[in-house]
Amino acid sequence: MAKHEIIPCERCGTPIECKANSYTKCQCSVVHLDLNEVQYISELYEGCLCAKCLFELQQEYRDGIAS
Repeated sequence: MAKHEIIPCERCGTPIECKANSYTKCQCSVVHLDLNEVQYISELYEGCLCAKCLFELQQEYRDGIAS
């Protein structure tokens, strides 16, 4: 079985195991983003992000629209 690629989170640099071909097993799948949150994050970053950064960006987006 092939190992998945270890890449740095584009935002914080933390090494993460990219499982794009097995999305349901990827660490980022624990973050449930709505379409607007996905669009917001994709405007800021192109690559993979760790779950911690995804949670933080989700909160940043929600705080921004609540203001």
